Amino acid sequence: MRRDEIGLASFPFGDAPGMKLRPVLLLTGNLGGVPEVLVAYISSVVPSTLLPTDIVLDPSKSEHAATNLKTTSVLRLHKLATIHARNIVRRMGTLSPAARHEVEAKLRNLLGL
Repeated sequence: MRRDEIGLASFPFGDAPGMKLRPVLLLTGNLGGVPEVLVAYISSVVPSTLLPTDIVLDPSKSEHAATNLKTTSVLRLHKLATIHARNIVRRMGTLSPAARHEVEAKLRNLLGL
């Protein structure tokens, strides 16, 4: 899988040991001798108040149809993890060019770049 693709992967819990299978956005391609990727969390639980780093992905809209998500979801760019590439179970879809641009802008703001 490549950068900007959405995959189904085991994502670590933030507050407890263990992992959960969920959609993620790949922020990098494979890195290192034992391939790892940096990913961002995608959740179908859209909070009532979005953070500045959140992006709503509504697959019923043409700009997000290629994500192949089943329901409206939120990409949470403040929830990042480095995972082994082998933890990606399958490819789901991709972001639109406009969504990619929004991700890049929000990450620059988040990281102060």
